[in-house]
Amino acid sequence: MAPGFGSAELFRMIGSFALVLALMAVLLWALRRLQSRMNSQNSGRRLQIIETVSVGPRQKIALVRVGTHEVLVGITPTQMTSLGQLPEGSHISEAAHATPPANGDLYVA
Repeated sequence: MAPGFGSAELFRMIGSFALVLALMAVLLWALRRLQSRMNSQNSGRRLQIIETVSVGPRQKIALVRVGTHEVLVGITPTQMTSLGQLPEGSHISEAAHATPPANGDLYVA
């Protein structure tokens, strides 16, 4: 061992390292608990982003559910535009597998 580096310093260094690891474990546990609490509070929200698809650099299309309505939204860095609205009661999974409706069920804004 190096001169002036005794067993007391070694034990102090190991103890400090163990204390840092214990603090990190406690913080991780607290963050997980806080995250689960925040998720449970957000479950009753009326506005949900169901799915997003990137269509270009900094451009997306998002399917947003507002209450019982589903709205297709185009998103750019400077604006958001409603592209269409699915009729109430229909789901995107049903609409994606069906043939396009002839009577205009998908309303274009």
